Amino acid sequence: QVQLVESGGGLVQAGASLRLSCAASGRSISNYNMGWFRQAPGKEREFVAAIRRVLWSGDNRYYADSVKGRFTISRDNAKSTLYLQMNSLKSEDTAVYYCAGSNRAGGTYDATESYSYWGQGTQVTVSS
Repeated sequence: QVQLVESGGGLVQAGASLRLSCAASGRSISNYNMGWFRQAPGKEREFVAAIRRVLWSGDNRYYADSVKGRFTISRDNAKSTLYLQMNSLKSEDTAVYYCAGSNRAGGTYDATESYSYWGQGTQVTVSS
C-alpha cells in the first residue's frame, strides 16, 4: 500500500509556472507507473501526464496534447516523490490536480482505471 500526498498548487497569473509535488509514503515508487490527472469543475477527470518504468531503458513519459511542450513529469526515486513542472500556464489549466500510482502491469497510461492509488488533490488556479 502506498499513500500519495500532493502539494505545490496555488493561484497564479497566466504565463506563470508552478511545480507540483507528490510525496509517496509506505513504499518506493521506483517501479510504479505514476501519473497526473486533473479535474475542472463540472468536468470529468482527465489525463495530464504519466511516467512508466521500462526495464533496462529507464522511464517513458507521456503527455496530453493540451500540455505537451509546457508540462514536464519527473520523479526522484530516492525521495519517493513525483513532480509536475508546469510552465506557461493558461486559464484552462485551472483544476484540481491529482497524483496517481499503480504497481500493476498493463493498462493504458491515460486511463484512470489503470491506477490503484490516488492522492487527495491540489488546487491550481490560473487567472487570465
